[in-house]
Amino acid sequence: MTTRKDVERVLWNACDSFRGKIDSSRYKDYILSMLFVKYLSDVYKERKEQYINRYEGDEIRVERAMKREPVYLNEEITFDYLYSKRNDNEIGQIINVALNSIEEHNSGKLRDVFRSIDFNSTVDFGEVKQKNATLKNLLEDFNVLDLRPSQLEEGDIIGDAYEYMIANFASDAGKKGGEFYTPSNVSKLVAKLVEPKENDRIYDPTCGSGGLLLKAFKEVESKKVAIYGQEQNAQTWALCKMNMFLHEIDDAQIHMGDTLSEPKTIENDSLMKFQVIVSNPPFSLDKWDSGFLSAVANENSSKKEKMRPELDYYKRFEWGVPPTSKGDYAFVLHMISCLDGESGRMGVVLPHGVLFRGASEGRIRKEIIECNLLDAVIGLPANLFFGTGIPACILVFKKNRKTKDVLFIDASGEGNFEKGKNQNVLRECDIEKIVSTYKNREVVEKYSYVAMVEEIRENDYNLNIPRYVDTFEEEEIVDIDEVKQNIEKIENELQSVQSQMKKYLEELGL
Repeated sequence: MTTRKDVERVLWNACDSFRGKIDSSRYKDYILSMLFVKYLSDVYKERKEQYINRYEGDEIRVERAMKREPVYLNEEITFDYLYSKRNDNEIGQIINVALNSIEEHNSGKLRDVFRSIDFNSTVDFGEVKQKNATLKNLLEDFNVLDLRPSQLEEGDIIGDAYEYMIANFASDAGKKGGEFYTPSNVSKLVAKLVEPKENDRIYDPTCGSGGLLLKAFKEVESKKVAIYGQEQNAQTWALCKMNMFLHEIDDAQIHMGDTLSEPKTIENDSLMKFQVIVSNPPFSLDKWDSGFLSAVANENSSKKEKMRPELDYYKRFEWGVPPTSKGDYAFVLHMISCLDGESGRMGVVLPHGVLFRGASEGRIRKEIIECNLLDAVIGLPANLFFGTGIPACILVFKKNRKTKDVLFIDASGEGNFEKGKNQNVLRECDIEKIVSTYKNREVVEKYSYVAMVEEIRENDYNLNIPRYVDTFEEEEIVDIDEVKQNIEKIENELQSVQSQMKKYLEELGL
């Protein structure tokens, strides 16, 4: 049986085939794509064997059945075929042709998944001899894996191994890694806070490689939910598409494009509504409005355009237009516009600046509070995310709230996380404490507080957590007289030692 450790071992061996030749930010795409091809091929192989046995070798019936499978391949685009060509001088081009054919045969689900990758690239692989040697090693690394479903250890081992590697690549990539990956335990916390239920539509407008969507999906035991996402970066979008397939969510609707200027989740010419939204949008995205402004730039090229509410077809910015240099509330307003009116729940990871910045952001925050949409503000420990030590917070929103209050949780203090060498980590007990406090709306000294809307108004809609959760530790009272006595005692002891030293030196004639 193939275990998760077996898959991870092969993935690390594949990394060794590239290390020192290509940067990990590039070779991750080649390795994860090859894992995807190997998985599709082995599933295809096993299903075909099953149909051959069922239909007693009737090729027409076998072929008809195979075309009904979630992914359709033929023999010349399988991993086994590529492996048989590993010594071919044109192996890079052969792989490219196979990937293109996989897309064409499955255009409804896999169109453009491999468009950002080129196994024949001299830029990444060097000249012919070096390129062929690297690709041969890569194919040989993966050939030892048997990913047929019947040969896999129980559990989601391929999907989990894929996520494991994405996390490692994100760690290597530092700040860039944060663009496509949210730490697993942060994703888990967000998913538990929004409590996805059977038949919910779940959406992430900045889905990266799909980690938040997967954690939300796993919260629903029956797995009967609909998954939607959008991602602007083409390579990251492809990672997400493959991630969904490897977790056997082949009906996920993952779109590519700018969520703000070109949202793709549209229904009846309006933004689609979702029961659950989870997201970790890029922190304080600069020039978030460029997609809107480019559409009107040619109308009056001499005048510098500014973002205005009327430029948005979907009317998301009627409460205010966030500053061009900080897109946090642009994403929040988009998500609020996408929330189901009856039972919508939303968990968003954001920088602390959204809690207190003024001007248009302050006005937007006021509208959110007055419309009773904000359910909780949760402060996270610093240094949880790749490439930034900036502490973040989670804002939880709900439609149709019964009480006019906001729960504040300060989970940033000592004892609420595990300190790591390079990065801090939320433990299971930390997640459980936050979720329990949230669900029960508990007031815990130096940890959580429930503020009524009147108090928030008095604070001019400033949501900075220390205004509500007092974590001040009183300093121990110092007895000045006792300190003076201790100093005198130490000085007397020092004089005694110095006198003794002088005596010894005189005896030695020094």
